[in-house]
Amino acid sequence: MILEMKVPSPGESIKEVEIATWLVKDGDYVEKDQAIAEVDSDKATLELPAEASGIITLKAEEGDAVAVGAVVCLIDTSAAKPAGDAPAAGDAPAAVEAPKAEVKAEAPKAAPVAAAPAATYASGTPSPAATYASGTPSPAATYASGTPSPAARKILDEKNIAPASITGTGKDGRITKDDAVNAMPSMGTPTGGSRGTERTKLSMLRRKVAERLVAAKNETAMLTTFNEVNMTPINLIRNEYKDAFKAKHGGIGLGYMSFFTKAVTRALKLFPDVNSMMDGDHKIAFDFCDISIAVSGPKGLMVPVVRNAENLTFRGVEADIKRLALKARDGQITVDDMTGGTFTITNGGVFGSMLSTPIINPPQSGILGMHNIIERPIALNGKVEIHPMMYVALSYDHRIIDGRESVGFLVAVKEALENPMELLMDNNPKKALEL
Repeated sequence: MILEMKVPSPGESIKEVEIATWLVKDGDYVEKDQAIAEVDSDKATLELPAEASGIITLKAEEGDAVAVGAVVCLIDTSAAKPAGDAPAAGDAPAAVEAPKAEVKAEAPKAAPVAAAPAATYASGTPSPAATYASGTPSPAATYASGTPSPAARKILDEKNIAPASITGTGKDGRITKDDAVNAMPSMGTPTGGSRGTERTKLSMLRRKVAERLVAAKNETAMLTTFNEVNMTPINLIRNEYKDAFKAKHGGIGLGYMSFFTKAVTRALKLFPDVNSMMDGDHKIAFDFCDISIAVSGPKGLMVPVVRNAENLTFRGVEADIKRLALKARDGQITVDDMTGGTFTITNGGVFGSMLSTPIINPPQSGILGMHNIIERPIALNGKVEIHPMMYVALSYDHRIIDGRESVGFLVAVKEALENPMELLMDNNPKKALEL
């Protein structure tokens, strides 16, 4: 029986996928539920499992865009699985050459006597003089036809200058030592080194990300406001409780993201316009906080969503972010994991970014950018002190969020991060951390 495998629908809005990689070859025997291909949609990379066991026939090439519901391969379910020592299906045995016509053996000849030099040259092998006369230059001619002398070559090598770029002034164009000494590297012209190029097609996911980023810049009135956060209070809490937190919660670490997520959900309740989005001439406001967390995966930037983050504890936020980050790293992230989201947090600080203007993740109206932490002198209570400081940036859609809301939101985030004990933990860190 021949089974037609069709592209399943990864989500309601997805009409086609792209064959990123075939994990099997045409003619292979596959087992049911074995991953046979990786397919890219505009939201995620997904594995395509075999629907039955049998011999597979591929019907699409890598890089092909295939409509949802189209046939991508056939599986012959009646085919028997090859024995372990038998050649795999599709690997035909090497053809055996037909025996050639028998050649009648000749009587053995006497061993040849070594020819004299003159005879050798006369028997078809040219003499040295003839060789040079037939188009191959003699040593003297080779040396004089633009090849540098040993002393000149040494100088040119030190200057990283190609001999072919110099006109020699010696006899018959020979490059002399003086030529090499006076030679100057060609300004702006590379001498040596690779200059290859490679053209590769972007994955469907990467093309969709690019399309959305350009749309965000062109279709929104994007503006960015900045502030800075003193990270000392958070560092003190983490230093005191991170070991106990990790031991209590099965290896889950107490990172910065839980503090930022909690601070963001608090600020979104205070400034609900930041937690809304445009839909034509209407504004859609949300009474929940689905926080998109930008993470880097093998296929590029992914933005999975932490659902109802306003109801999660510190442990709940850290556990969910870890789960999503591992799925992104292993290429197991799904469309459902990345669908929705009312606000985004991105952390360029893990790559060393000091300051940036993050681009809105449409159709959302706001995104918070975190950056690296650097010890800097600041004025505190009339004194200059050194503290770990982080710049934070809020990019927002000015069509729906005014300056008062955007600046107020970012100040509220700053206040919560600089006073987490009171504003995020209700002055009870052990209870907040479930210790």
